[in-house]
Amino acid sequence: MSAVANTNVVRLVMLGPPGAGKGTQAEKFARSRGVPRISTGDILREAVHAGTEMGRAAREVMDAGRLVGDDIMIGIVRERLSRPDTRAGFVLEGFPRTVAQARALDTLIDEVAPLVVVDIEVPEEVLVRRLQIRRICSTCGWTAPPGTTVCAKCGGSLVQRTDDNEAVVRERLAVYLRSTQPIVDFYQSRNTFRSVDGDQTEESVAADLSAAVASVVGGFR
Repeated sequence: MSAVANTNVVRLVMLGPPGAGKGTQAEKFARSRGVPRISTGDILREAVHAGTEMGRAAREVMDAGRLVGDDIMIGIVRERLSRPDTRAGFVLEGFPRTVAQARALDTLIDEVAPLVVVDIEVPEEVLVRRLQIRRICSTCGWTAPPGTTVCAKCGGSLVQRTDDNEAVVRERLAVYLRSTQPIVDFYQSRNTFRSVDGDQTEESVAADLSAAVASVVGGFR
């Protein structure tokens, strides 16, 4: 490892199936460490809205009804990670989604700090129950915790996603497992990979996540 390791810098990749709570945990962890939470959905929309070169390319692909490919997503993430606010670290959510993206991410960062990868694991039946009661903001897309009646971010009304019925949920989980297992396999042999039990209270998951990251960063030299 690099002789100039900086254990104050935290670079975290969050993995986990739909309904695992990775978005909530990513936001909470990023806020606690004072680093940006980088959601690929958010930065993709931002790039499209801003009309950047990659954003224009992404819009063409999406307008044609196709999925945005590795080259475009890697380019958008590269631009985001080059901004000054990532010097103290970042939390990546939704990237990488392919092994090609994972390999590219390795080339986008230096060895000043480790890339910590945490996989939030939740049993399928628990995920199905969570997703069926999940509500999102109809205005900004924020995912609301159970029991919430209005969006805490913009005050918008909460609705159920059209793809949060049981049959679609189970198919989405199957697709996630098929597409994500190669990424887990890619990272699992590294000593910077950790798994966290997501079938706990939000506070317990957050504590385990922090402990998992500390166990990597604290031992990095």
